[in-house]
Amino acid sequence: MPESHLNSAAPDRSDHFGRAWYAASFQDFLASSDDAVIGRLASRSEFDIQLPQREAWIQEIDVLRAALAGLTGQILLEFSIPRMGRRIDAVLLFSHTIFVVEFKVGLKTFNRSAREQVWDYALDLKNFHEASHAAAIIPVLIATEASGSSPQLESDPDGVHRPVEVHSAGLRGVIEAGLRGASGSAVDPLLWASAPYRPTPTIIEAARALYAQHSVAAIARNDAGAKNLAVTSQRIEELVEQARAESRKVICFVTGVPGAGKTLVGLNLATQRRDADAPTHAVFLSGNGPLVAVLREALTRDEVRRQAEQGKRVRKGQVSGSVKAFIQNVHHFRDEALADARPPDDHVVIFDEAQRAWNQRQTQSFMRRKKGIPGFNQSEPEFLLAYMDRHPDWAAVVCLVGGGQEINIGEAGIDAWLDAVRTRFPDWHMYVSSRLTDSEYAAGRVDALVERRPNTQFDDRLHLDVSMRSFRAESVSTFVKALLDCDVIGAREMYARFALRYPLAVTRNLDAAKQWVRAQARGSERSGLVASSKAMRLKPHAIDIRVDVDPVKWFLNESDDIRSSCFLEDAATEFQVQGLELDWVCVTWDGDLRFVDSGWKYHDFRGSQWINVKDETRRRYLLNAYRVLLTRARQGMVIFVPPGDSRDQTRMPEFYDASFRYLADLGVQVLR
Repeated sequence: MPESHLNSAAPDRSDHFGRAWYAASFQDFLASSDDAVIGRLASRSEFDIQLPQREAWIQEIDVLRAALAGLTGQILLEFSIPRMGRRIDAVLLFSHTIFVVEFKVGLKTFNRSAREQVWDYALDLKNFHEASHAAAIIPVLIATEASGSSPQLESDPDGVHRPVEVHSAGLRGVIEAGLRGASGSAVDPLLWASAPYRPTPTIIEAARALYAQHSVAAIARNDAGAKNLAVTSQRIEELVEQARAESRKVICFVTGVPGAGKTLVGLNLATQRRDADAPTHAVFLSGNGPLVAVLREALTRDEVRRQAEQGKRVRKGQVSGSVKAFIQNVHHFRDEALADARPPDDHVVIFDEAQRAWNQRQTQSFMRRKKGIPGFNQSEPEFLLAYMDRHPDWAAVVCLVGGGQEINIGEAGIDAWLDAVRTRFPDWHMYVSSRLTDSEYAAGRVDALVERRPNTQFDDRLHLDVSMRSFRAESVSTFVKALLDCDVIGAREMYARFALRYPLAVTRNLDAAKQWVRAQARGSERSGLVASSKAMRLKPHAIDIRVDVDPVKWFLNESDDIRSSCFLEDAATEFQVQGLELDWVCVTWDGDLRFVDSGWKYHDFRGSQWINVKDETRRRYLLNAYRVLLTRARQGMVIFVPPGDSRDQTRMPEFYDASFRYLADLGVQVLR
């Protein structure tokens, strides 16, 4: 063991370890009594400490004392990982190595979920904690009653080791082996603890954390992108409070690049105001059925788990009811307006992906066919605003607007909202993102509307311009836009910016694509196959988009469940993944969208042949479908372009070859 690890301990710097319930030098930890350590842990606890928790802490302390005797470093107990809504049992800081320790007190075996849990902790530090980026990180899983151990150390290229599984007496050996092979950058305990923590949660993780009463600041990065997020959130809060205080009705339009956090802004507002009895109660509405279903189930499962960890038994149905109250399907909200002439219970309403609301024709058709209402003459935005306008005093409507995300027939775009405000609600105050005029938002008349209409103004604070979906490369969405715009130079430039941080590959071999994805995913990171809803000729590759995929099971079930995305068996379409994300994605590219002569040709499969798509709206939907698919991956993706088959007139090689060459010519790595 290196001599430097056996020197006397550094002075105690525990005041600087705000994320931990207990922090001290090894020397001070070893000199403290069990009662002193547990007292400090209990004083920071967010819930009453029951006897089983106290006994577990005593066992953990005993194991740690035996393992750390004579060593120099810093120990942190119950270290917060707010993005995941969990705490690391122990973090051990040495001069060049970080050990992340998870205890399973009383267990005799090591299970997969526990292994993934401690691995996730290590990956979280590596990806989101600035002082851990260059350090060696060794996750250790301890089953206190296990009879055997597997103390072999195996490091991935980024310095995060594969989890080591040991019994109580095995921790010291792992530490010694890890320190002998230490090769990471130096770790200063004080600087490490005070270094920025910049988490980039998935929308599911964000919803869980917000629902558990974490603030948006605690779960989001604090770099320029997240500062933008905080500014936008604060501005919306100000507008809501202003509407209430001055008894006015307000509508604001929030824009953002794909993955910038628009939904996070909306969820933050809804969770902060989810008390049904409060006058500023808010509801989050979405017409995206899969997103609503996945978020509701994720929050319900997480709340049941959290209550169980605190010794409380609650029925899933009981929890589900409260979750449904603040995340609703917009169509159910609309139906309430039809059934009851009174104002809604909610004074604050957030419409996610507002540009996807139905136009008048689609709404009229639905009302006639499904509701038996002939002659209905309003668009969905007009009807929803009329519902909110029933409030005699005040109301606030927040429209979250995505660019290039319209993928379904009858989606009105943002002009329907603007027209409704202009023609029907002249007394409403309107605040518009200054970027709503950009081409991807298709708000053609917004400039003139703002100039002519009173109580209307542009606001820079209502735009989110940094993608936070891919924490490895913020410019992925810009690359995808250039790729789909056939801007070769722009796409190459964007790809060169993130090529080393965000793995991207293209292949003609689906098995190679799946193998690549499986090799990339670690811990509980999720992967999955995606395909366009028009990709009808992937069946020879065992990809049939007509197979019914349950988004809840696909996004939330464990990796060994055949219905899970991680099983890489069922491909989800743009309709099932829009608004959600995975860590690693295999995008399957069919002959519906073909690169030909520096542009795209659009096709729909009818009967037994491909038909050219001439309608501009349907072309836009198809291009947007691929935009959605290509922006689902947080950490990296592989694109599978089939080789085709000259014996099959529906899969001729020329349907695919030019698309593959186009992607490869951008510099994307080619997998054989």
